[in-house]
Amino acid sequence: MKRTERLLLAPAAALGMALGAVPAAAAPVVYELDPLHTFPSIEFPHMDISVWRGKFDRTSGTVTLDREARSGRVEVRIDTASINFGLDIMDEKARGEEWFDVAQYPEATYVGELRFEGDKAVAVDGEFTFRGKTLPLTLTLNSFKCIEHPFYKKEVCGADALGELNWGVYGMKYSEFGQGDAGRVTLRIQAEAMPKSD
Repeated sequence: MKRTERLLLAPAAALGMALGAVPAAAAPVVYELDPLHTFPSIEFPHMDISVWRGKFDRTSGTVTLDREARSGRVEVRIDTASINFGLDIMDEKARGEEWFDVAQYPEATYVGELRFEGDKAVAVDGEFTFRGKTLPLTLTLNSFKCIEHPFYKKEVCGADALGELNWGVYGMKYSEFGQGDAGRVTLRIQAEAMPKSD
């Protein structure tokens, strides 16, 4: 190669190296919910003298997180037949037609967009689908953070979310738990997720 050609190619090569040194915009990361560490739960008053609490044992879904854009999307799918109050007779009642009617509505879902304040995710603005009806529901994030998993040596993100609803508006037929204040329900979603494998 002649000296003149080398001189002409040098600026182009330098420019290529400079561009390669500029980090590309971070792409959104999709995290898959860990079913062994994700347990949506509900709690509601029983005749205003005590509180019933139950959790769902089978859950799946994803969280898409774009840190640079301070945005994200949450999708949670709940197997309603997996309700577990720790009492068989209560579980069977909940699966029946007057309550969750799992034969007709085997899945409840929550889909929403992460809301940020600065770099911190503080809430999820979304919709909850239960017994075939979809209504707005905002979840407050009591915590949301990502760390390197001490055993798997890759990133894991976790959250503790909380929301309030009245399941009477979702068509619950059992009057004691489906009308007025008696229909008040607290929905909690504790979740952990890792980057989805290709």
